[in-house]
Amino acid sequence: MNKEQRDEVFNQAKEWIYEAGKEIRDQIHAPLVIDTKSNPNDLVTTMDKATEEFFTKKIKDTFPHHFILSEEGYGDNLKSMNGTVWIIDPIDGTMNFVHQKRNFAISIGIYYDGVGEIGFIYNVMEDILYSAKKGEGVYKNNDKLPKLRQNIPFNETMLSLNHFWLCENRLVDEKVMQKLVKDVRGARTYGSAALEFAYVAEGIIDTYLTLSLSPWDYAAGIVIVNEVGGVTTTVDGDTINMLHKSSVITGNRSIQQTILNDYVKKARK
Repeated sequence: MNKEQRDEVFNQAKEWIYEAGKEIRDQIHAPLVIDTKSNPNDLVTTMDKATEEFFTKKIKDTFPHHFILSEEGYGDNLKSMNGTVWIIDPIDGTMNFVHQKRNFAISIGIYYDGVGEIGFIYNVMEDILYSAKKGEGVYKNNDKLPKLRQNIPFNETMLSLNHFWLCENRLVDEKVMQKLVKDVRGARTYGSAALEFAYVAEGIIDTYLTLSLSPWDYAAGIVIVNEVGGVTTTVDGDTINMLHKSSVITGNRSIQQTILNDYVKKARK
């Protein structure tokens, strides 16, 4: 994707994100039909579906040769990342959307032949847009974010992780992960993977790790974190496959290997 093409797609996607966000804010207190998917805590609402349908129609009408990978079933059945692929989560943090009416985001990553070209994470209720174009850095609304600081003392690290890491489970030794939480300065969880990526890019948390995310949860975040000098891999340190669910660790390069080698790898069962 050349710069002219990237700019065209970026500007159009940005316009649609603001339009979709306004509709969500206008309807935030309207009655919702809430269903469950894989389990009782995996929620989907009429707003998730309507927002994804909005983006799908806009993309197909404007860029008919582009492909869509999305959460709620309006996208394409993709076997590869060839061509231009929009990876969309219409509302990331649906549980927050339902229960809190805040702390959720529209997340869109746009890839060309498997390379992340554009990333958007839109904190809808606070009207804050994190955006990135490959090679041009990250912006929080109109302010460019600095590169991530280096050489962070480990005991000053701010960590974000789901509480399941700290409970008895079949994947990791929770006692090792509890030690990690004690060894860093603090641990947080926000309930929206997209926002946690954005906060890593902003430098207000240093690392985010999770046992399982889908591509629409992390596609935009990878582009955005890359642009401030961060790194994103599986919790085994491998490259993430953009078409499949994956464990994820994203964050500051200066502490990534310490977390992987001294804690996560030791904890794996």
